Amino acid sequence: MLKLKTIISFFVILLFFSGCQTVKEKTDAIVEKENEKLSKFLGKSASELQMKLGKPDEDFKNAKGNFELIYNSKKYLVPCERRFEINSDKIVIGFVSNGCF
Repeated sequence: MLKLKTIISFFVILLFFSGCQTVKEKTDAIVEKENEKLSKFLGKSASELQMKLGKPDEDFKNAKGNFELIYNSKKYLVPCERRFEINSDKIVIGFVSNGCF
């Protein structure tokens, strides 16, 4: 009886860890797809970015003197923030995406 419980416990633990790995792989794939999508804006003008994504929810000048355009949304009640850095020539030079899938 003890041997049966040990075997069942082993399989439950094995299923748990394999499920976590699957979730991580799916999450990594989604993040990669998001970064690939947003990296297309690098080197493009800020006006082109705004034509595609619309008016930003926030915009301000950061400590480096560059503008940041912030787009906020929600999907399944999870907040998503996409932040783009725009240089003085009004060209997209960087982005950060948090919580977006």
